Amino acid sequence: MPTVAVMGAGSWGTTLAKVFADAGNDVQLWARRAELASAIARTHRNADYLPDVRLPKAVRPTTDPREALQGADIVVLGVPSQTLRTNLEAWGDAVPDDATLVSISKGVEMHTRKRMSEVIADTTGADPARIAVLSGPNLAREVADEQVAATVIACTDEKRAREVQHAVAAPYLRPYTNTDVIGVEVGGACKNVIALACGMASGRELGHNTAATLITRGLAEITRLGVKLGADERTFAGLAGLGDLVATCNSTLSRNRTFGFRLGRGGTLEEAKAATNGQVAEGVISSESIYRLAESVGVEMPITQAVYGVCHEQMSVADMIIALMGRSKKAE
Repeated sequence: MPTVAVMGAGSWGTTLAKVFADAGNDVQLWARRAELASAIARTHRNADYLPDVRLPKAVRPTTDPREALQGADIVVLGVPSQTLRTNLEAWGDAVPDDATLVSISKGVEMHTRKRMSEVIADTTGADPARIAVLSGPNLAREVADEQVAATVIACTDEKRAREVQHAVAAPYLRPYTNTDVIGVEVGGACKNVIALACGMASGRELGHNTAATLITRGLAEITRLGVKLGADERTFAGLAGLGDLVATCNSTLSRNRTFGFRLGRGGTLEEAKAATNGQVAEGVISSESIYRLAESVGVEMPITQAVYGVCHEQMSVADMIIALMGRSKKAE
């Protein structure tokens, strides 16, 4: 079995470390904070993110990135999207030359408008065929609790995709492969923005019709952007498109939906942040980078634009709803 390095001990990184270990691999889990790594080593739990989940002994925590990366066949990159570049630059030549690099961060880099696989290629010089993306309807808490789920491993090199697929195939997680890296990444990044909109609508006590409308029209605008960037339209009907979108938009476990709910209730960004363990939801940042990306390639994304308005332009949620409902009428 391959040796796996999971770089990032947040909820999803920790969960995937557990999944890889349960699938039979040795796993090094890199944590930024020494006290967290020490606690995981001592208790086999990540009290900050998954306090009730016991981690296998095969998960070995460390704060030394070189120790974590040494000899790794698969490197899972689990740091936030906007810090991925700086982390990779800091790790430098410690990243093994032939390892498969797996991105699990969902976003578009702010100042470059690049997808995470592009950031990885830029920073490491890795051939894009070495870079994979893992995405799907994968709420960390449910996967950590071993509730049955599926995910997608996208890589242009099908052999590498299959290698990661076998390595992450735990009894409760069924991985599928795909070669459409662009589509899987676009779906994963954009769904967070639509989930914010669904949360805002729920906060305004709007019902299932509203949620279904946002999800459906959200999928339409995500697909438009993806196809424009070179994705396969069919990807958006699958796990990494519709599947991930439905899970993130509907679940109270979704940080983005919860953040949006607080905004819909009239809370400020700071109040919403306080309600989500002091963390800004990924979709708040991504709403700007995705909106700017769509604008630069001439793709209309009205829901994304509206969420951007609330998060970055002081638009109220009530005004956002009015703006969306007042758009010119057209055929579906």
